[in-house]
Amino acid sequence: MKEPMKGNGGFWDVLRGGGMSPRIASMLGAPSAQQIAFVRSLTKGQRRPETLHVPLTQLKTAVFDLETTGFHYHYGDEILSFGAVKVEGVAPSEETYYSLVKPVCSIPERIVELTGITEEMTESAPPLLQALREFMAFVDDRVLVAHGSAHDKAFLDVALWKTTKAHLGHRVLDTMMIARKLEPDRKIAGLDDWLEVYGIPVTQRHHALEDSKMTASLWTALVARLTDCGVITLGDLYTFLSKT
Repeated sequence: MKEPMKGNGGFWDVLRGGGMSPRIASMLGAPSAQQIAFVRSLTKGQRRPETLHVPLTQLKTAVFDLETTGFHYHYGDEILSFGAVKVEGVAPSEETYYSLVKPVCSIPERIVELTGITEEMTESAPPLLQALREFMAFVDDRVLVAHGSAHDKAFLDVALWKTTKAHLGHRVLDTMMIARKLEPDRKIAGLDDWLEVYGIPVTQRHHALEDSKMTASLWTALVARLTDCGVITLGDLYTFLSKT
């Protein structure tokens, strides 16, 4: 069985490269209480007011996507995989993170068909807390970006609460909401449709990392459009989105 892929620049890659601080390195193999405390520390203080004045072309973001066993977290559906890519202003970086998660519940056949993730693939995957810790360490204090973010944000928040009794403190931007605000006459919402509008090639859909990469390309294209419309800073973007 292959070990779940870890992304370039992810938590374990940094550790192996010797770039991890002693405080974080000491968490490895530590009791769950310390792991929980570490994840909780990464959910705090992410809404600093000064971030509102950062130009979108300089904003450090992490574009992410989750695959899940279903669409109803309140009925027990779980996260199956994490994917994320760091974006430095207007350019997606080479730093990515990807990991499968070993779910407690079984994976429905329709989800296997949609994502390609099977029970066998998750047998050696890390448990939720470990994967969540790696993901949170990777995204750090960046502004999060997702397409149709309500689903991913809800599952991430529930996972954080279930494992650490903490809530997501990061700002989360939604490329679907931004795209529809820029072009209200287009009655579309799905990622595939917006990728086509902006001429972004579709690689592999319903794969957390590949969806993150495509969404990152969409995000950078939207930043260019927003800049042309005079939406310069993150604060400007919130004002733009709030207009009726």
